[in-house]
Amino acid sequence: MFRNIKISFIDCVLLFMWQKITDEDKVFYGITAPKEIFETYRYLLKVSDACNWSCEQQVFNFTTILIVRALIQSEPEYLSDLIQGNIFEAQFCLHFAKNRRIFHFCVCFLRDYFGEKVALYFLWLGWYTFLLIPAAVLGVIVFLYGLAFFKTSPLIQEVCQSDTIMCPLCDDKCKIWKLSDTCTYAKVSILFDNEGTVAFAMFMAVWATVFLEFWKRHRASYVSEWKVFDWCEEEEELILEIVNNPNCESKKHSHSYLRSTLVMVLVTFMLLLIIGLAHALVVFRVIASEQLAKFKSWSFISDNSNTVAFMLGAVLHYLTIIIMTKVNRKVALKLCELEKARSYAAIERSFTVKMFVFQFFTLFSSLIYTAFFLGRINGHPGGYVKLAGKWRLEECHPSGCLTDLFIQMAVILFLKQTINNVFEFSGPWFTRWLKRLQSRKLRQNVRQCSKKNCMESTELCDNCKVKDLLRNFELDSVDQFSLFDEFLEMVLQFSFTTIFVAAFPLAPLLALLNNIIEIRLDAIKMVSLERRLIPKKTNDIGIWTDVLETIGVLAVIANGLVIGISSDFIPRLVYRYRYGPCAISSTTEIDCMSGYIQNTLSIANISDENIKNDFLPEQLNIYNGTNVTSCSYRDYRSNEDYTLTNQFWVIQAIRFAFVVLFEHVVVLCKFIAGWFVPGSPLEVKNTRLQDKLDRLKEELK
Repeated sequence: MFRNIKISFIDCVLLFMWQKITDEDKVFYGITAPKEIFETYRYLLKVSDACNWSCEQQVFNFTTILIVRALIQSEPEYLSDLIQGNIFEAQFCLHFAKNRRIFHFCVCFLRDYFGEKVALYFLWLGWYTFLLIPAAVLGVIVFLYGLAFFKTSPLIQEVCQSDTIMCPLCDDKCKIWKLSDTCTYAKVSILFDNEGTVAFAMFMAVWATVFLEFWKRHRASYVSEWKVFDWCEEEEELILEIVNNPNCESKKHSHSYLRSTLVMVLVTFMLLLIIGLAHALVVFRVIASEQLAKFKSWSFISDNSNTVAFMLGAVLHYLTIIIMTKVNRKVALKLCELEKARSYAAIERSFTVKMFVFQFFTLFSSLIYTAFFLGRINGHPGGYVKLAGKWRLEECHPSGCLTDLFIQMAVILFLKQTINNVFEFSGPWFTRWLKRLQSRKLRQNVRQCSKKNCMESTELCDNCKVKDLLRNFELDSVDQFSLFDEFLEMVLQFSFTTIFVAAFPLAPLLALLNNIIEIRLDAIKMVSLERRLIPKKTNDIGIWTDVLETIGVLAVIANGLVIGISSDFIPRLVYRYRYGPCAISSTTEIDCMSGYIQNTLSIANISDENIKNDFLPEQLNIYNGTNVTSCSYRDYRSNEDYTLTNQFWVIQAIRFAFVVLFEHVVVLCKFIAGWFVPGSPLEVKNTRLQDKLDRLKEELK
């Protein structure tokens, strides 16, 4: 008989007592804390070790919500049972119309209305977006550099004018093909794999450190102004417990090696499952490539079966990300329950680490394979590596492997940013529209509400109260991880922007354009489409700082490996100075890179028995009416016995040396940048020092 009752937390005047607002079949209850409790809370802040600075800047409405929330959380099972039993439909914190009207991007309003946690999220997002500008500009310059010279590149001319016959790219249906057929692909490869890419990767690795160091300075200025510089979440949790229950006892810290071992085993199992999905994507691309080669209706698809299969694999990877995001969240929550953390702050930190690790492997496992294994473990004609003894592994294009990584990154980043933004905004909007449709009759009964007339009196009339409550109830629900989702989305985007950026210099530009829209969408969603987030105090973005620093380190490692292993930068360098025409002759009229593409190809003799076992006769015998006796493939192997040549080992040694040198140089630059940029501005240090002096003088008086 208590169905359709709504519970909301309203700033009322009664201490922990329900205020009842009734309109026909709808009943709303509100609860709040009076000023006496507020003063007690302020006093406890003042006598605490870390939170005493924040006692001077407390907002009554803000603090009341914190106190009431602590009261409700003291009996979470009871309220959950009531909601699950349909006695109550929902619990939520009210938006106030005047606050929604004045909400812009002023951090002071953000902090007073949503608390420091939301304010720091927008502060971080704004700072990240601002510092993306130089990265995006340089990325565009690198792209234009490749665009300006790729038409005159001798490498492209060599591919486009080549008569070289290449070996079939798959079994059964794929036939021998001409290197010049992939002229367009070669142009795209040179466009994203040139000398400017190396400099840009080094810049982005240092940029990640500079961004974090300047963010720490930016944050310090605001948290010092808000008087939460030394604020401690654990102490405030104790204060809220005492305010609600003076006889409460502290929750003891505990640790179980058995639970920790179990969690570690389950995390490892989950990561193996995610990596297994990445391998499944590889199998899909291998099978799809062979099947598409049989597709004769459209010659474009059959002629470019590898590229089309790779793009389909990228789309499937994106769909896998969507599904695994939901699975990862549930698994991370269950693992946090197993740990039995002492406080919500500990649960949040543990959940953040687990969820980010799961999402990172979900997003990057397939990219890691593409960057470092694609085309390197597939074997050679007469000795191909095959899945289940049937399907050949994928090969790199003769112009390089970096384009495959670029295609996959571009598809995932574009889909993730565009589709996510559409659903992120349209989902809450549709929920609000649906609830308004369901409550149309009730809304007609409260149309007589006149805010202008009501505001002239001491309090709102019943019609206006019901209208406010109804409008808030129609908004999309939020939970304790709503802000976490926003952080996770942006931190994963930061990963795309820094890790593997050597393969996609335009990633910072796409991130910048997305963030300009993201800031506005998040603001509109928080104040117009979603119920009000519970305000929370903090002085930092928490564990996300450590996550961002970890990403910065991974960016150095990944970009060094991409340039050293995936890119053709090192093979081109070796050819120019050791095997090319300039290394043999001192003639200046010869282009040093002429003959490079042919140098990277090895020849397979079709008369070899092993070659005949790998290919059918109709795949090899004739090309455009001409008998073919041999075909070429990308590798450094002997044409007689297919053993690796000396040039291969020289290139591998220089690749290794370059990766080590690159990472040491960039890490050194990161340390210098971190030392050069102080964590806190001098103004903040001097202000805090003066505040401490003033407080000591006041206590002395």
